[in-house]
Amino acid sequence: MATVHLRIGDLVWGKLGRYPPWPGKIVSPPKDLKKPRGKKCHFVKFFGTEDHAWIKVEQLKPYHAHKEEMIKINKGKRFQQAVDAVEDFLKKAKGKEQNSDAKGDSKGKKTANKPLKILEEDDEDLSALKDPSEKPVKDDPHFHHFLLSQSEKPASSMEPISKRLKIIEEVTGSTSIQAADSTAINGSITPTDKRIGFLGLGLMGSGIVSNLLKMGHVVTVWNRTAEKCDLFIQEGARLGRTPAEVASMCDITFSCVSDPKAARDLVLGPSGVLQGIRPGKCYIEMSTVDPETITELSQVITSRGGRFLEAPVAGSQQLSNDGMLVILAAGDRTVYEDCSSCFQAMGKTSFFLGEAGNAARMMLILNMVQGSFMATIAEGLTLAQATGQSQQTFLDILCQGQMASTFVDQKCQNILQGNFKPDYYLKHIQKDLRLAISMGDMANHPTPMAAAANEVYKRAKALDQSDNDISAVYRAYIH
Repeated sequence: MATVHLRIGDLVWGKLGRYPPWPGKIVSPPKDLKKPRGKKCHFVKFFGTEDHAWIKVEQLKPYHAHKEEMIKINKGKRFQQAVDAVEDFLKKAKGKEQNSDAKGDSKGKKTANKPLKILEEDDEDLSALKDPSEKPVKDDPHFHHFLLSQSEKPASSMEPISKRLKIIEEVTGSTSIQAADSTAINGSITPTDKRIGFLGLGLMGSGIVSNLLKMGHVVTVWNRTAEKCDLFIQEGARLGRTPAEVASMCDITFSCVSDPKAARDLVLGPSGVLQGIRPGKCYIEMSTVDPETITELSQVITSRGGRFLEAPVAGSQQLSNDGMLVILAAGDRTVYEDCSSCFQAMGKTSFFLGEAGNAARMMLILNMVQGSFMATIAEGLTLAQATGQSQQTFLDILCQGQMASTFVDQKCQNILQGNFKPDYYLKHIQKDLRLAISMGDMANHPTPMAAAANEVYKRAKALDQSDNDISAVYRAYIH
């Protein structure tokens, strides 16, 4: 992109890392967030997302001059929503301008426009150009992650949070925001120099490893079925013969397997991770398991002098491939910080939730909601058919209402097309429902909706749908 001279308040197209050009607005950065040294860039707030980033000047184009060009080359619902957000912003700004002019005319006064300083490429002090109508982004030294901590009372430094997060701190103070944004500050990812190990190349793990390699990380892989490693070896990964060997060779070892038993076996079994753990080695459990399993793994890893973090991910195979997962982390915070470039490569957002076990609890709750919702959608589609209503019309109406989402659209289309290729295994969502129900029992909290959904998924499994996508729960209603 050509170098341009821009100023705070200008609308632009900004290119961030591997993502396509996106509409945004140049804004004032937080006071404590310094411009990267040696880089001529502007601080941009992107429309249609919660992202902010420093963007190099050569990666920026004026919005209006390049609007038609960008709309032609970029497609997708999220992109269109971002463009719509820009247009809404422009309409509101125009309306305010007209109202201001009308007031000025009625008073018979003319107000001269204050000239704005043009932002030169080598300007270091952006604060001098601050638009008084623009609320600054919340001050934050980390800025590119959501960091949540669990405590009895929120620390005073965490009290005010930006409204743009749409997260409200509860009176109990059990959850507080310390930092916010999913985007790498420099607009690109600088891979850690630590050696990365990865165990488990299933639906999620394969996409994660691929993105780690693409972003320049040094990765050693292992999988129970060794043939799955071949593709990644061709992409530059190294091969580990056993989990113990990977853990001993690498500084940070990730694991992403199917269930609690597989997670325990990987660590505690023959030639398991525990045999390769030495003081200072890091182990990160990304599998969706119960809090008790996390506690056990954390204890055995740390007993050998290792450092432990849990980091289950919310998403699907497609989101994993796209590097757009949501990472929920808990445990050793220094490990979380050491893994910053890894989490940026594999996900769009990461949350730190405090002590080990909290991420497992949150992940099970999220998957409980998703599984129950999917079963309800399948029930609605089959009821529509049973009562003589068009399933396609049902979907069209659904996607125009408050429940409209990419998830609903994709899963319903899969059902109508009879395409149940797994994006998230049905057997895994049933496992998550079972674990969530058990967690509710331990907390003496009722989970009747999840229990009902669990029975539907169990029926789908009995109909041989375990290895199909979660949308195959539909078949439980038609057989």
